[in-house]
Amino acid sequence: MAPGPTAASTAEAFEAVFLGQMAQLMIGSLDSDGEFSGGHAEEMFRGVLGEQIGTAMAKRGGIGLAPLVMEQIIKLQGNQPHVD
Repeated sequence: MAPGPTAASTAEAFEAVFLGQMAQLMIGSLDSDGEFSGGHAEEMFRGVLGEQIGTAMAKRGGIGLAPLVMEQIIKLQGNQPHVD
């Protein structure tokens, strides 16, 4: 049986989702009317773009949220280094 996700990978994934949501909010606040608007296609893919931005930011170190989340995960596991 393959081991489950580690606390570090879970924490990074959490940070990626958080940053993706923040990116989606920022992208959504942009004015999309004008000559360079992507129209309906742009609206459809804004969520995907936000997710990708969040994932990329988390992989490059993020904003420091992952280490704090990982610390809490380990505490909840009873100081075990990974989830089974």
